[in-house]
Order: sequence, then structure tokens, then C-alpha cells
Amino acid sequence: MENRDDFLKLDDSALSACCELEFFKGSGNGGQKRNKTSSAVRVRLNAFDLSASDCTERSQHRNRANALAKLRHSLALTVRETPAEPPERMECALNHPSYPLFLAHLLDVAAEQGWELKPAAARLGVTPTALVKLFARDPALWTHVNAARTAAGLPALRRP
Repeated sequence: MENRDDFLKLDDSALSACCELEFFKGSGNGGQKRNKTSSAVRVRLNAFDLSASDCTERSQHRNRANALAKLRHSLALTVRETPAEPPERMECALNHPSYPLFLAHLLDVAAEQGWELKPAAARLGVTPTALVKLFARDPALWTHVNAARTAAGLPALRRP
């Protein structure tokens, strides 16, 4: 399975099976529990050379779920597929399980349009202002889009 969208659609257990998992002792504050147990998790998806880790919780299971969510988000931000396919719906909550897939399709369209706002918004069926607002609600997405626009010789977007 080498298709980005297939990985983004997998549930946590199936995605874990595709990844290398590493458990380790977290560093920083947290007391004896943190210093004595290997509750921190690092997941690595070799198919795309991406990894993510989390050690915010005391539970290894919650840290694994958090690390997998970070991995999905990173996969959506960094891997582009062509031809671009617009998302089925133009609204998706940040914490919804299908958000990484929505994000990936949104960025595919923007990249295909050379990061130009008006053509991308027209292809997605929204106004340029609505597209900027979609970008602005996710800090990592905002940073990624502005970096891509700058690399393409376009000015950075201003916050709405």
C-alpha cells in the first residue's frame, strides 16, 4: 500500500500495523510514573519516511493514539498526489477523524494551482476568503501554506 489516502483512511490498529513502534521513557516533568515506565511512543511510517512521537499522557495507549494522529496530520501536510481531487465536503472539524484526508485533498488542489488563491478557491467551489479562513484555523496548515507560497514566489497570506 503506497497510496497516501489509503493510509489516512486506516483506523489506529491498522495504521499501527504498518508502522514501526518504539516505546521509551519520556523526559521532563511528570513524577515517578514518567521516570519509571516506557509510556512515550514514537511511530515511524517507512513508506513515506515520516515519524511522530508523543509523551503527553501517562498512558502508553493514549500516547500511541496521539502519535498516530500527529503522523496522519504530517502525512496530509507533506505528501501531495496528482491529479488533485477536491474534498467531498468543504467543511470538516479539526478533531474529526477524517480531517487529515480533508486536509490532504485541500492541499493537493492548492499545490496543483501553484498555491494561487483564486484558482484554488474556484476549483474547490469556495471564495478566496473562505479558503484563507480554512487555512488559518489550523496553525500547522497556515505555516505550511505560507511556506509553500513563499517558495513559489508568492506573498504570504494575511490572517483574516
